Amino acid sequence: MNKAAKIIAAAAVGFAAGILLAPKSGQETRKDIKLKALEAKDLASTKAQEAKSAAREAGVTIKKGAATIGKEAEGMARSVRGSAERVGGEAAKLSEEAKARSARVAEDAKRAAHRVQKDAERHLK
Repeated sequence: MNKAAKIIAAAAVGFAAGILLAPKSGQETRKDIKLKALEAKDLASTKAQEAKSAAREAGVTIKKGAATIGKEAEGMARSVRGSAERVGGEAAKLSEEAKARSARVAEDAKRAAHRVQKDAERHLK
């Protein structure tokens, strides 16, 4: 049970006890009951309006928050895409550089092997 419902229930119990224990005539008691019922109705109406207003404000706040989060997410996505493109470009450059270096190393290894083979042939003769 929420706080407002507890307050209303307590007020109703107190009101009923007061009416039943008060030394008044029936006409006065009915008048008091009618007055208190109108007060309770006004209080309930006021609380309902406050709840509606709070709900509207919460809805506006949630919409604004969602819009802000959406914009931030878009910005992050753009940033990630840009970073991914830069990393991809760097990876492509490094790949080409690695291919060129491995080709040079392979060529150097072939020449060295050829020299070793010629040296070995000369020394074996």
